[in-house]
Amino acid sequence: MSPTLFLICFFLYLVGMAGFGWWVTRKKQSGGDFLLGGRSLPLFLTLGTTLATMVGTGSSMGAVGKAYQNGWMGALYGLGGALGILMMAWLFAPVRRHRFMTMAEELSSYVGANRSVANLVGIFTFLSSVGWLGAHILGGGKYLEFVTGMDPVWAKTWIALGFGIYAVIGGYRAVVWTDTLQAVVLFAGFLCTALYAFRMVGGWDGLEVINAQLTAGAGAGVALPSVSLVVAIAVGVLGTPSFRQRIYSGESVRAIRQAFVGSGLLYLGFASLPAIIGMAAYQSNPELAGSDLAFPWMATEVLPVALGMFILLAGLSATMSSASSDAIAGVTTLLRDLYHCVFKKMPPPEKVVRYARFALAMTTVLALGMALSADSIIGYISDIIALFITGMCVCGILGRLWPRYNASGAMASLIGASATAISFKLVPGWQEYWGNPVIPSLVVSVGAGAIASLLTPPDARSHDESLKLLQKERNEMQVD
Repeated sequence: MSPTLFLICFFLYLVGMAGFGWWVTRKKQSGGDFLLGGRSLPLFLTLGTTLATMVGTGSSMGAVGKAYQNGWMGALYGLGGALGILMMAWLFAPVRRHRFMTMAEELSSYVGANRSVANLVGIFTFLSSVGWLGAHILGGGKYLEFVTGMDPVWAKTWIALGFGIYAVIGGYRAVVWTDTLQAVVLFAGFLCTALYAFRMVGGWDGLEVINAQLTAGAGAGVALPSVSLVVAIAVGVLGTPSFRQRIYSGESVRAIRQAFVGSGLLYLGFASLPAIIGMAAYQSNPELAGSDLAFPWMATEVLPVALGMFILLAGLSATMSSASSDAIAGVTTLLRDLYHCVFKKMPPPEKVVRYARFALAMTTVLALGMALSADSIIGYISDIIALFITGMCVCGILGRLWPRYNASGAMASLIGASATAISFKLVPGWQEYWGNPVIPSLVVSVGAGAIASLLTPPDARSHDESLKLLQKERNEMQVD
């Protein structure tokens, strides 16, 4: 495939996405429109943007690379994602009634609107959003670098500029519309590539032969890391701010729940596609320099030129749609939670859109800096989930299901999960045994939260009182 031809198609695609994002948001927007789409997103947009976010960098380059190394284990990413989004539909879709803007609002409402909890969750939310954003920049940059031979720094920079432009222009409404369009592109691209790969390797029999080669000698030692990967991805969905953003912006609880269930079922069906592509890539070239290159290798060296171009654009769609969603979630947290943490007040309503555009640019630059220092996509994502997201996932679940959970318990859950993740960096043997730190972090977070809650008095402020206090703060931004 000609690098020049691909770059021309890529830049035309970016221009098209930016133009489409401008067109759907060409009217003047309020702060609520820019950050939450006016809280009126219909079922089809919630479904489209959720699917596009789920089928992101991990499901394209990460899952294909996992299959390149470990066969059908590449499908575990889809299994974990489907489990997480179906649990979201059951547990958290009803919180739409409370008109939250951020996870910090939601999680603090369970523990008396405690300011320390809100501030810590706000910091974790922003850092996790920047971390996810960095993962998408990292994955998209690898595409461009491999296909065009572009310098890695410039490749990652172009990816950051690509999604950043239409997000800054149109805000959240532009993001969900472009996500929905990109979801169609990426699903069609993955399906066509998987069907081509399926025939190329000789159908199910050929896939089983390749899987046997890749898993020979793995034995029982692979079971725990496999479970850890499924749990890590499910926890990532349950605790990632961009998925909560879908709840806060949907038009109704029913529409959100239907969209999440539909997304989960479609994603479960999608799970086998990256695995098929990854095993076909292994059959074509078992000597790739890195498993993350399996997906672009198939597109550039194996597929017909037209299909290869289409699947590369589909993969970049997956990367950019997820990136733009995480960027908006991070910016909403920055303006709603961290601004209040620093200035002890909410930003003026007439300046929210201007501040949000500046914050989007700043957040993207910060994520680009993180992406420039990272290399492995799956390892990068697992670290983010364990360090920031596991504790927030536990806070959300215990807060929703256990009335005795309090602010002390929430702080213990958040700090316990992060401390456990950090300890894995200090003891390399733990990482090898578990696969990633998410399961131990979950256990410590739940245990620490439960013990601290039982040993300290209940919160003085009731849940209803907490909701009223948070609503009063939100009204200062006039986003409802």
